[in-house]
Amino acid sequence: MLLGCIGDDFTGSSDIANTLARAGMAVTQYCRLPEGSADPGVEAGVVALKSRTVPVAEAVEKSLAAADWLLAQGCRQIVFKYCSTFDSTREGNIGPVTQALAERLGEERVVICPAFPATGRSVYQGYLFVGDRLLSESGMRHHPLTPMTESDLRVWLAHQTDWPVGHIPFDVVSKGQSAIAAALASTGKEMLIVDAIQDRDLVEIGHAAADRKLITGGSGIALGLPDNFRRDGLLQTGRENWQGAEGGSAVLCGSCSEATRRQIASHLTDHPGLEVKADRLVEGDLDARQVAAWLLDRAAEAPLAYTSADPQLVAATQKKYGRDKVASIVEGFFVDVARTLHGNGIRKIVTAGGETSGAVVEGLDLERLEIGPEIAPGVPAVQDPISGLCLALKSGNFGQDDFFARAITVLTAAK
Repeated sequence: MLLGCIGDDFTGSSDIANTLARAGMAVTQYCRLPEGSADPGVEAGVVALKSRTVPVAEAVEKSLAAADWLLAQGCRQIVFKYCSTFDSTREGNIGPVTQALAERLGEERVVICPAFPATGRSVYQGYLFVGDRLLSESGMRHHPLTPMTESDLRVWLAHQTDWPVGHIPFDVVSKGQSAIAAALASTGKEMLIVDAIQDRDLVEIGHAAADRKLITGGSGIALGLPDNFRRDGLLQTGRENWQGAEGGSAVLCGSCSEATRRQIASHLTDHPGLEVKADRLVEGDLDARQVAAWLLDRAAEAPLAYTSADPQLVAATQKKYGRDKVASIVEGFFVDVARTLHGNGIRKIVTAGGETSGAVVEGLDLERLEIGPEIAPGVPAVQDPISGLCLALKSGNFGQDDFFARAITVLTAAK
């Protein structure tokens, strides 16, 4: 194994796996910390964790364990992958995990770059933009778990680490690999927010960071990394053939992002849908068996079950019952639905939302996922090689308005 990636959620992990697979690396996504050795044909291993919103100490412990396993497989470089909207609280977990990994690896100068222009995320003068809006003015300011109210990444990251936080501005990045490498070569511990407004900036950053033991960012930070190994003649294989699955399908949606709510509205125009209100789940008025039965009866029609709602309604429900309680019940509900669907022969499931997707993958006890074709920028089809289950794990903010229908089409076996 050449490159090791640690993702702080499952959708982000499949996102960076997709980036690497499209660039020609043989990639496997691991759904838990593996035991034993990896298959010798794996060139990039992605360990998917559900560590974005857990307590800081737990996130650090899990991330270090993942790094130790990846290093034991021979990885020459570690990538810590987080969301391109820098999803985190004031306390962490991006800063604490990055610092712990840097200290474990003996790295002093660490790239911090969540940008991915292909999906509308860019960093300029240290500020993170979503499309043409500052992060703090985007829908992410209403996120129920990690509301992003600060666009200056230097300010936000400084709350999370006791390392100095610096900046490599666009006027350096625009000069290319050599200029970026020179900025990284300075001495002293520092986390460096790196500007990037075009995908080619990320390629140059990746080339400049070829000798870094640790690099962090959104999935776009991996755009230039396969070239480093290819240049040294180390890449041998690539993506395996995609098979897809037959039969019925279902869509499970727990995200309340603006993009996902548009996707729900689009899907409901010609597919059956069932809104599942969080307060009914908390009160015990509705259970997973009922919803799973409804989905199974309509499995030929790509049915949708969703808890998504206006952020103000979500906030009101959280205030009434408690944020952690609501999150736990909703995630547990989707796990139970997915288990019932899978147990009754459903082999195509689309999930929306990082927490929802992570809960479903963990709940189904999947060990690893093979990476298939891209459905939308940042979202590949993935398949469990053991059961044949095909999944699309979508981050809340990603995908076209008709993403759910597109995903089902890609997951379906060709005849």
